[in-house]
Amino acid sequence: MTLAAADEQTVAVQLGRVPRGAVGVAHRCPCGAPDVVETAPRLPDGTPFPTTFYLTCPRLAARLSTEESGGLMRDMSSRLEEDQELAERYRAAHQDYLERRRELGEVPEIDGVSAGGMPTRVKCLHALAGHALAAGPGVNPLGDEAIEAVGAWWERNPCGADPCDH
Repeated sequence: MTLAAADEQTVAVQLGRVPRGAVGVAHRCPCGAPDVVETAPRLPDGTPFPTTFYLTCPRLAARLSTEESGGLMRDMSSRLEEDQELAERYRAAHQDYLERRRELGEVPEIDGVSAGGMPTRVKCLHALAGHALAAGPGVNPLGDEAIEAVGAWWERNPCGADPCDH
């Protein structure tokens, strides 16, 4: 599987660089542009890469960064320690992530390593949101919450409506 040329061009604009190891679009923004790409578990230069679902939308990334700096990750991590049901659902999300990556290939160096701090803590809302968007609602509970926290990131100045957007 390879990333279509038009999608690769859009993602390059979004990231400000050519995407590395992207093999397809894992999710599209309501505007139709890619907002999450699926990335090979080993980059073309041989480097193991555990982030299978890479968030590319700059608007969504900025909103998630605001949530991170506001303490949402800390709050989520605390809830994982207190809420056994949430912790079990988060561990299941970790397993889902690993299974989806195995479909792309096995890389022993990152075996058992997912992304975003799973399965025991919250380290990166971008990774959790990317997984949640790619997998669909209900798979990654904290990724779903992160997406809900930022709201409809695409509604104001829809993607492509100004030169800074993808």
